[in-house]
Amino acid sequence: MAKSKPLISVVDDDESMREAVRGLMKSLGYTSEAFAYAEEFLSSRQVPRTSCLIADAQMPGMTAIELHRHLVAAGRTIPTILITAYPDDGAQKRALGDGVVCYLSKPFDENDLLACIHSSLNV
Repeated sequence: MAKSKPLISVVDDDESMREAVRGLMKSLGYTSEAFAYAEEFLSSRQVPRTSCLIADAQMPGMTAIELHRHLVAAGRTIPTILITAYPDDGAQKRALGDGVVCYLSKPFDENDLLACIHSSLNV
């Protein structure tokens, strides 16, 4: 039986960014699902299947770090990459201290994101 491709879930309230990252993941050979909000992701059937989560740090409702903490508290440790248009050293330090794998500023280099994904998936 063939091993299924890792699922990369993308959560970003900016539709163009969400679709761009989802498209990039698919072009790199990953399965990818996109969600507009953290709550939409949490209520989906994809949570248990997700191998890596890419989330926008600043979203209406639940922020990406709150989403990460919620998943960890629920016993679902999904490697998480935060992306942000508003980089903040303090927020970055807290996120990395909470176990977030990477914290990237928009616009980010595709190779940086790919390195983060490889690190997350231990590829």
